Amino acid sequence: MHLPDAPPAFDATAGSRQRHRVDRGADIAAGCGLVVLELVALAVIFGLWFLSGFDLDPESTVKTDPLWGYLAVAGAVGVFAVAAAVTAAWVDAVVTVMTQAFMAVLIFIIYMGGGQVQAHQDQFCHDVPSAASCKDSG
Repeated sequence: MHLPDAPPAFDATAGSRQRHRVDRGADIAAGCGLVVLELVALAVIFGLWFLSGFDLDPESTVKTDPLWGYLAVAGAVGVFAVAAAVTAAWVDAVVTVMTQAFMAVLIFIIYMGGGQVQAHQDQFCHDVPSAASCKDSG
């Protein structure tokens, strides 16, 4: 025996678009997965920056690469986080919106802090070009 499906008792949807929330489990999985991928991307980006100033030769003085290029790539990861948050908001994935907003703010703080550090280093090398950290490694 097949019973008929009853219509919803109350539908407060305004307009012609009915809003369907994303499954909460998929929302949590997407939010956590994106955070892990973005953290791995940031670790690779700044790990490469760290390795640019690493040398096993004790006789050589190695200068790390300027941080500007690495900050630009980290900024691209931040733009990806904002785009993911907007997309998640479109489909009412609340957990993903919150995690991506957190990552966007975190990346913005890293971007601004790294920019300040590199600007300070650039100004220092402009004022004292003979400093050991300002000499080229070649």
